[in-house]
Amino acid sequence: MADNQEPGQLIIIGGAEEKDGDCKVLREFVRRAGGTKARIIIMTAATELPREVGEDYTKIFERLGTEDVRIIDTVTRDDASSSTYLEAVGKATGIFFTGGDQSRITSIIKDTELDTLIHKRYAEGAVIAGTSAGAAVMPDVMIVEGDSKTNPRAEVVEMGPGMGFLPGIVIDQHFSQRGRLGRLIAALAQQPAVLGFGIDEDTAIVVNQNVIEVVGSGSVTIVDVAEITHSNVDNLLKDEPMAICGAKLHILPDGYRYDLKNRKPILERIIQPLAAA
Repeated sequence: MADNQEPGQLIIIGGAEEKDGDCKVLREFVRRAGGTKARIIIMTAATELPREVGEDYTKIFERLGTEDVRIIDTVTRDDASSSTYLEAVGKATGIFFTGGDQSRITSIIKDTELDTLIHKRYAEGAVIAGTSAGAAVMPDVMIVEGDSKTNPRAEVVEMGPGMGFLPGIVIDQHFSQRGRLGRLIAALAQQPAVLGFGIDEDTAIVVNQNVIEVVGSGSVTIVDVAEITHSNVDNLLKDEPMAICGAKLHILPDGYRYDLKNRKPILERIIQPLAAA
């Protein structure tokens, strides 16, 4: 990356984003990826219905004005070395990971030529987005699976290697809809990460260097465990509940921002202009 070149942005979506009407979250991805001049790649590795899902997103992105949309369906790790796919990603301004099973993304793409190239394009300014499973893979350590609507316990959540676009962070999606606060706290308690982002459906965080902006109809729950005053994690036996004291909790709706470097909300809310009819 050149000295004066800024890295790209991340758009991490909590799943179930609106696909009809205004499509606020997906519209934001298209806009930041270059608008009508964007070159968008749809990564379908997570889903078992790649053709159907890929075509659905293609129609949406084309309806929003982007003419150059391509689907990359990596079924095996060998596919991640395809010269055709590598050429397409090398020209992309926006790369979108669909939902499905996050383990499929890491098992097929992580540590391949395609993975290296996607990170290179991000460093060069491309926008990387993911919804649901595509959101889960963004950190260096991701939530693989876990129980929802439960109190924090060590066995509630299984962690695994993510794609490493947003290191030191834990992401959970479908957050308030599936009652995943306990799961997010359990994940944070097991990792060196001190910040967890729980992203509601039809809601995204836009990560632009050290500033995070919330976009969408729901909210983002931020859990900061950097300055906890007590935890019983080191002494827990199986099935015993966690105790976490002194954690910080922030809930931010559309237009609010968060300072990632200093770990605090930016309270001057951004008022988004109305989309043209």
